[in-house]
Formats: sequence, structure tokens, C-alpha cells
Amino acid sequence: MSQISVTTDTYDVGAAGGNREDLEDIIWELEPLDTYCLTNFDRVKADATYHEWLKDTLDAPGANRQIEGDDLQASASTVNSPGRMGNYCQISRKDFLISRTQERVAKAGRKSEVKRQLKKKMRELKNDMEYAIVRNQASSAGGSGTARSLASIESWIPTTDNSGNGVLATSTASASTVGFSSGTVAAPTDGSTTGALTEAKFLEALELAWADGGNASTVLVGSKQKKAIAQFDGIAPPQHNVTGRTKPVLHGDVDVYVTAFGTHNIILHRHVRDSVVLGLDPEYWAIAMLDAPFMEKLAKTGDGEKHQLIAEYTLVCRNPDANGKVVACS
Repeated sequence: MSQISVTTDTYDVGAAGGNREDLEDIIWELEPLDTYCLTNFDRVKADATYHEWLKDTLDAPGANRQIEGDDLQASASTVNSPGRMGNYCQISRKDFLISRTQERVAKAGRKSEVKRQLKKKMRELKNDMEYAIVRNQASSAGGSGTARSLASIESWIPTTDNSGNGVLATSTASASTVGFSSGTVAAPTDGSTTGALTEAKFLEALELAWADGGNASTVLVGSKQKKAIAQFDGIAPPQHNVTGRTKPVLHGDVDVYVTAFGTHNIILHRHVRDSVVLGLDPEYWAIAMLDAPFMEKLAKTGDGEKHQLIAEYTLVCRNPDANGKVVACS
């Protein structure tokens, strides 16, 4: 088979130059939005760049036996004052500039580039905020040339609590977390060695939270440790569900883990470090907003529109001892 020499086809430069393009009128964006903490934690108001709160603990239980009809004067015990804790508000923002011409021309997948960027940048801003909340970031007061930073969840859960219990490291004694001290929170020290996450270590972390009065009902993990938890010996073997005419479904993962210390929702989180498992009692966490995320149009200085999305916020850890974590996971 061959083509006649005078045939005009799509390969001819002259003819093809007038052919319309075939471009889908949609933009396929990956939107890996992971904002569990921003979405689910309590919201409170901040009124200063350093937001503070109070924490307290009960005395350890002991024998308390009194004589019937005792007429002796009661002896008052020492009253413990609540501890004062705080975290710095961090500013996060996203900026963009769209030229007048770009907003006016016909576009594929959107009518307005400004509106598309507003939606996209807001998602990016929320991702950045969530990233700061769950990571191992230290708190900092900042300065005229340095940005303030909030202390993240991982940094708040200390190596030792009021009872001498606390963080578990899988295989290295050098991994440690100072927690709140003298008004600030330092970043954790990872140590030099790691080990596989085990069911025993995971249960011990949950037990430590329970022993201090917490209920680590939410467990945040990255993909690697989510897979490790699914392989625990205590997890039931994969099951096939076949009902009626529906296709069989294989369940090879675990989303809810029931232990002696409660029911724990295992949440896959994109921003939690792969080496860490965070066991949280959501009641003892909140997001304090000095300025909730908002958009403002900046002053026009040229042939385009400038926009800024900005938020000022911090993480509130009402009582670190209510939580547990496993660190140094390979």
C-alpha cells in the first residue's frame, strides 16, 4: 500500500498549520492534601505571638483510710500549682502574580487564572501548615531577620514525663526528646541507629499514654510504618468478603486497632516522618489562630495582579503526657 503523491495529509506543514489543536479543557492536578490535624483538632484563638496555656496532673493514688468520728484537725497537704506552657505563632504564606494579559486570554481548563491559583495556593498553604504541625520542628521566638516557628507534635511528646515514663526508641538509647523546657521546645535527637517497628514497642507507647491518663485513640503514621503495623502478629489474617453478586474484596490492611488500652484509629499521613509513630489523644491538642488563613490583593505596581494568602497560627499541646510515640523506626 502507498499514498498518492498529491495527497494532502496531517503531516504536510502547510495543511496542518490550519488544523485545530486537540487539547482537553481540564487541568489534571495531583492534590495530595493531608490536613488531619488542621481539620480535626480544636480551634482556639490566639491574642499574642506567644500563646500560653496551663496544664496540671493529679497526685498519685495511695492508701486513704480515716478513723470514724475522727475529731483531729485536718492537716492540709501541699497544693501543686498548674504548669504554664506555650508555643510561638508561625506565619505561613503563599504569593502569586498573574499578568493582565494572562488573565484576559482564552485558556484551557479554566476561565480565570487568578481563581485557579487562589484555590491551588490555598491547598498548598494548608499542606505547609499541616507539615509544620506534625513534624520535628523546634519552637523559636525569631527576630527582626528570622521567622518565628512553632514546635511540632513530634517535638512536644517528651522522652520522660512527670512519672519518668515517655518515649520509646526501637533500638537506640541516644534518641531523645526534651519537650517543653523554659518556655521553648527543642527538636528531637534522632540517634544514630534504627530498628524495625515491633508490636511490643507499639503497645508500650500506647500503654505509656494510658498510664498517664491519656487515650491515644489516634495514631498518625507514614506509609512505611502503616505497612509494618499491618504485619503485626496480633492483626487478624487477611479476609475475603463475598456478598451476593459483588466482587470479592481482600482486606490486607488495618485501620482500627483494638488493644487493652483502647481503640486506636490508624491514620495514614503523608507528612509524618517515616521513622516515627505518633499516638495522640486528640482531646489534648488544638490549633490556635492569631489569623486564620485569608487572601488579600496586594498593591498594584505593574501590569498584573498580586495576591497573597497568609495565616498566623500555632500548635497547642494541652498536656504532652497524654500521648506516646515510637521513634527510630527503620
